[in-house]
Amino acid sequence: MEHFVTMKDKTETEILQLVRRAHHISQKGVNPLQEQYFAANLFFEPSTRTKMSFVVAERKLGIEPLDFMTDVSSVTKGESIYDTAKTFESIGANFIVLRHQQENIANQLAESLSIPVINAGDGTGEHPTQSLLDLVTIYQEFKQFSGLKVVIAGDIKHSRVARSNAIALSTLGCEVYLTGKDEWHDESLPYHYVSMDEAIEIADVLMLLRIQHERHQDQFNLYQESYLEKYGLTVEREANMKKHAIILHPAPVNRGVEIDTKLVECERSRIFKQMKNGVVARMAVIETLLNQGGNFNEENFNKRQANIG
Repeated sequence: MEHFVTMKDKTETEILQLVRRAHHISQKGVNPLQEQYFAANLFFEPSTRTKMSFVVAERKLGIEPLDFMTDVSSVTKGESIYDTAKTFESIGANFIVLRHQQENIANQLAESLSIPVINAGDGTGEHPTQSLLDLVTIYQEFKQFSGLKVVIAGDIKHSRVARSNAIALSTLGCEVYLTGKDEWHDESLPYHYVSMDEAIEIADVLMLLRIQHERHQDQFNLYQESYLEKYGLTVEREANMKKHAIILHPAPVNRGVEIDTKLVECERSRIFKQMKNGVVARMAVIETLLNQGGNFNEENFNKRQANIG
C-alpha cells in the first residue's frame, strides 16, 4: 500500500489487515519506530478529532509532526496546494496527511509526490481513516462484518464519511442501507434507502451523520423543521432498536438535532470509543505506509516489535 486516499481501491484483505492491526495495537500497544520520521499534517479545514488523533498517533510511533497553519503559511501568498506539499516533501517529510475542501485533491497529490499521502477528508469526497476507525469499533463489537446490517443516517449527499463507509462496509460483506431527507439522497451510491423508523428495526449498527452546513447552499432552521423528530434518533426510536444494536457518529455531534442529547453517552453509544479508536486506526495506517511502501504483513510487524522490545 503506497497511499491511503480512498476506500475504492482497497480489497477485503487489505481492509481487514488494517482493522486487525489497529485492534492489536489497542490491546497490546506498540513500540516507537526506531528510525526518525517526520509527518506533514496539512489541514486546510477545521478539525479537532482527526487532526489531534493523527498527532497523538504520530507521537506514539515516535514520529515528529511538522506544524502547519494556513493563516501563517505561504498559502496566504498564493502558493498552490501542490507546491505546499512539494515543499514539505523536499525538506524531509516522510508522509503527508491532508484535509482539504477540494474533492479528489488527495488523489491528485498521491499521483504527483514520491511520499505517501493520507486523505484526512477531501470536500464531499472521502474520509478513509474515519471509515477505518468506525470499522475497528464495529469489529470490536461483533468480531465480524459479513451479514451485519448497517444503516447510515443523515446528510448522505454531502458526507465524505458516508461514502467511505458505504464502500468499505460493502467490501467487507455488510448489508448497507441509507436514510435521510429526500433532498440529501445521493443516487450515485447503489444502496437502498429506508425511512428512519425502518432503519431502527433492521440496524445492527446505526451510523448517524452530522449535517454538513458548510456544504449547503440553502440554510434552514433545524429546530423549526423538527429534524430530530422526523429524521433523527429520538429516545422513543432508540427504545425500539435491536437489543445488541450500537450507535455510531463521526462527530462533532449536534445534540438535539441528529440525536437526542440523552443518547450521546447511552449504553448503546460507541461515539467516544470511536474517538479512542481513531488513534490506533491512524497508527495502523501510518505504520503500514512506512513499511518501505510495501504491503502490510502483520506477522512481520509482530516480529519487528518483538525484536524492538
